[in-house]
Amino acid sequence: MDSSVFAKMLSDPGRLDLKKMGYKYGQENLQEFLALHKQYFYQELPLHDFDGNSMVCRLDKVVQIPLSAARVLLTPQQSARLYGTRAMEEEILSTFRIEQIDTSRESVRRILSGQAPGDDEEHRICGMKQGLEFIADRSHTITEENLFRLYQMTIGDFLPEEDRLLPSHWYRHDGVTVIDGKTEHIGLPWQKLPAYMKELMAFAAEKAAQNDLIKAAILHFALAYLHPYFDGNGRMARLLHLWYLVQQGYSSVLFVPMSHFVEESCSRYYKAYTQVEKNQQIIGVLDVTPFLVYFAKSVYYRLEEALLQLRTLQAFEEALRQGKVTEKERALWQFVLTAYGSEEFSTQRLKKDFGDAAYTTIRSFVLKFERFGLLTSVHYGNRVKYRIQDGK
Repeated sequence: MDSSVFAKMLSDPGRLDLKKMGYKYGQENLQEFLALHKQYFYQELPLHDFDGNSMVCRLDKVVQIPLSAARVLLTPQQSARLYGTRAMEEEILSTFRIEQIDTSRESVRRILSGQAPGDDEEHRICGMKQGLEFIADRSHTITEENLFRLYQMTIGDFLPEEDRLLPSHWYRHDGVTVIDGKTEHIGLPWQKLPAYMKELMAFAAEKAAQNDLIKAAILHFALAYLHPYFDGNGRMARLLHLWYLVQQGYSSVLFVPMSHFVEESCSRYYKAYTQVEKNQQIIGVLDVTPFLVYFAKSVYYRLEEALLQLRTLQAFEEALRQGKVTEKERALWQFVLTAYGSEEFSTQRLKKDFGDAAYTTIRSFVLKFERFGLLTSVHYGNRVKYRIQDGK
């Protein structure tokens, strides 16, 4: 094909939607474009589609992982326990919301504070908390047995009888179809699951030929693609993503509510899954690149925000170490972190919500923490609201 046409197609913003590319450049150019991709850009993965053909991903610059993302996840957190709890709260809320499971922030906070679950909702929350604690322990390596343990403690033990795994079964024992108004995805035939899941676990264990963050996203996609359970596949895919990064030494991955970024881009998240399979119908190859591009742009690039928040938290810990913060101010700061996050609040609201401080104490706190660079003020005419400084 003409080199100028190839260059134009290679730089086209819509190059991951092959159907549109065929309309735009013609089927003949598309086929030549794809043939060159297979020859020069595709990397075969040790994973297979339902027909036994190798999955692939692109090696060119279409998938770019920002260095800031790795920097955030590799930055050790020494005494940021409170921030870790807040991140766990957001992770649990978001991963449930993605699956449209009703969960209240109040219930999540009850469980994270150590209270016993009082209903089915809180039992599910408790399971997710146990799952996050399980993958945080690096002695729990990624194996089929540990994956089963993670599934049961996090999801399986809280399912209705018809959705549970059979005794001595690690995966589902029947077919499953994902339906959302129309058929979106049919899971791997259940008879093939043991072999394919063994392959997936072997891929997780082998030394990465890809960037770690890319490989984590491939594992995420592959588990959801195989759909080894009747219910909870999305939550397990997101947990496996985090689990792999923990295993690779990205110590701060559980201080970042990654599912929060997925939730905020949920339509693009699901579109990336379906785009992979739509493209496969055109080229006969399962190229996971659209999902990797989604994760790079919509999740990894946003981790810089988390780094800025961590810097703010570290600034507080330094002020605390120097004796510049009273016990009441420390309690107020912890309350602001857990109750408001990045939301704005007024002094009157903080006084009402906190409930154990005079207005003069509240006023002194916000002004002092604004001087420290921990809070920033936003003026709306005569009204002033505050929020946590983003760390810039």
